[in-house]
Amino acid sequence: MKKIIIYLLIAVLHISCGSSSKNKVVISSKTRATHKTNKTPSTKKIKSIVKYAKTFNGTRYKYGGTTKKGMDCSGLVYTSFKKENIVLPRTSKTMATQGKPVSLKKVTVGDLLFFKTNKRKNVISHVGLVIETKGVIKFIHASTSKGVTVSSLNEKYWNKCFASARRVL
Repeated sequence: MKKIIIYLLIAVLHISCGSSSKNKVVISSKTRATHKTNKTPSTKKIKSIVKYAKTFNGTRYKYGGTTKKGMDCSGLVYTSFKKENIVLPRTSKTMATQGKPVSLKKVTVGDLLFFKTNKRKNVISHVGLVIETKGVIKFIHASTSKGVTVSSLNEKYWNKCFASARRVL
């Protein structure tokens, strides 16, 4: 118990250094802190996040949306992680500053993929949640044309717009 308290204190101190509060991952008492040996968080938590995100499949796109009435890409990720008491920033651009960068070769289920979809601006403007990595990387996201849907990183459009991958958990 003493070790858990120490890890939580270290995590809180580490997170509180440097950036403004809107750019921090909030670790609640229900969120398991990771150990220095880089143990991955419970698979159960990641599965829960992915399963919850999939419940929005088919939901229409709505800018700023976070419900089954309408959802945008960052709203989908924000809402899915929030269900497990992990609070991320609300925009894809700010989400792209969270966690640690991951190479595509090491991407796993639960990681976030970031895209630059605006040809005129060189900024992160879209996010998706990795749901499968067997053979091809598949991610769930909210598309302006299709609403919440599953896509593949092998699709020409998404491959061309891909910017980075990050691991929050």
